[in-house]
Amino acid sequence: METLLRRAEELARRYGIPYYELRITRVTASHLAMENGQLQDLSLNTEIGIGVRAFNGAWGFSSANDMSRAEKAIETAMKIAKLSRGSSRIHLGDPVVDRAEIRPKKSALDVDVEDKLALVKEVDALLRGRGISNRSVSYGDGIKEQLYFNSLGSEIETVVPRIRIRFSATARGEGGMQHYWRYFGGTAGWELVEGIDFEYWADFVKGMALSLLKAKAPPAGRFDVITDPELTGVLIHEALGHAVEADSVKNGDSILAGKLGEKIAVDGLTVVDDPTMPGRFGSYIYDDEGVRAKRVELIRDGVLVSYLNDRETSALLGLEPNGHGRAQSYSHQPLVRMSNTYVEPGDWSFEEMVEEVRNGLYMVGDRGGQVDTASGTFTFGAAFGYIIKDGEIGEMVRDVAMSGRILDVLRSVRAIGKELKVEFPGYCGKGQIVPVDDGGPHLLTRALVGGLR
Repeated sequence: METLLRRAEELARRYGIPYYELRITRVTASHLAMENGQLQDLSLNTEIGIGVRAFNGAWGFSSANDMSRAEKAIETAMKIAKLSRGSSRIHLGDPVVDRAEIRPKKSALDVDVEDKLALVKEVDALLRGRGISNRSVSYGDGIKEQLYFNSLGSEIETVVPRIRIRFSATARGEGGMQHYWRYFGGTAGWELVEGIDFEYWADFVKGMALSLLKAKAPPAGRFDVITDPELTGVLIHEALGHAVEADSVKNGDSILAGKLGEKIAVDGLTVVDDPTMPGRFGSYIYDDEGVRAKRVELIRDGVLVSYLNDRETSALLGLEPNGHGRAQSYSHQPLVRMSNTYVEPGDWSFEEMVEEVRNGLYMVGDRGGQVDTASGTFTFGAAFGYIIKDGEIGEMVRDVAMSGRILDVLRSVRAIGKELKVEFPGYCGKGQIVPVDDGGPHLLTRALVGGLR
């Protein structure tokens, strides 16, 4: 390693490169998937590679999946930076020397693949039942070991484990076909699996899929809406979170550009992105630019107080880097990304919220959607919902969506629940895929509601 670092210094002098960084990553992972009792995938992989960035007013980047080509990757990145010379700036800061690890109680690497396969088979069997036409189970784990070096003198070693399991059931009946699912995950080990009551959750998933067959179509119009913690998290992640990523601000693709310090939501609403949360799926210790992960308040008491940033966007906007430059792998350049994004709890009980609603809906879960961060408009599908009439929860509805403008929705919040849940692990796509988590309490707001097509 010392030889490689000396070579990087020599090449930087040769090409006149003022700043560079190296990421050497090893990921050891397993993945298993089963559908209707048939094994679809069983893979055990270890991948090692290097990613190199060089800065000379603009970035040059190169990567290699063979460490024997590491010097070539370093030289290529520096050549590109020299040829691409620009006028951008980056925030450098002081060098960091550290070794940091998220330690699981029981590493997934120490669990035999036979036990992982037995788990998948067990969950598949639990999902069988009358009316269930299709079932699927997927399991994945991985350990990411990374060495980070830069020309400032930083030397950072990190180890981060992750694990995730997802299962679903599709019911068929007179109401056609309906699908429901559940997933668990975190920066943890096999202890996460051992803490799940799979029999309970498999019955829950089957029951929901069958119940959705009997659910009705939702009403259409503007209603009071209570979002459950999962849909609250999706709303904040998609509609707000991407708009506060500073590269969107820099590129003119965010409705929140130039609004730091402005009131954009109701009093009492605070939104946070926190990669330091213990055990959450989107957590990490250092980002992929060697910056320590930090809890960032995005909205404080209704006021936009910060953007998520990296070394380049922080310099452009005159902010301190806050550790949100993340890359999918060694072969990708870091981008500004969220981690664990959530609304902080308030002081309303769920029952008090329901009592507030004369004519509205309780919307539960996430079925994806679309967001335009430049205009601030969104449409999200919920897994299902319930009609609320005169303060009481009534019949179930399916294929229900909510839409609107994020600033209107944030300014229409009337109640914030007191129970916080940040336990909805997933992957966020923005040209690259990174693990994230989101959530919050129940929210009572107002939005357009209609059916999903």
